[in-house]
Amino acid sequence: MKKALFKTLAKLNKAILPSYSKRQLDLAKASKFQMALIGWRWFVTKNALD
Repeated sequence: MKKALFKTLAKLNKAILPSYSKRQLDLAKASKFQMALIGWRWFVTKNALD
């Protein structure tokens, strides 16, 4: 059930949240909010794949 929840969240993230890798965002210049979004997407993706 946990994995299904994270898979759903991952699809929602992909549809709603911006992709900073496509925009070639420099992590050294990213704001704290952008870093938080990157961390959230990483967390959800990691748990969806496990």
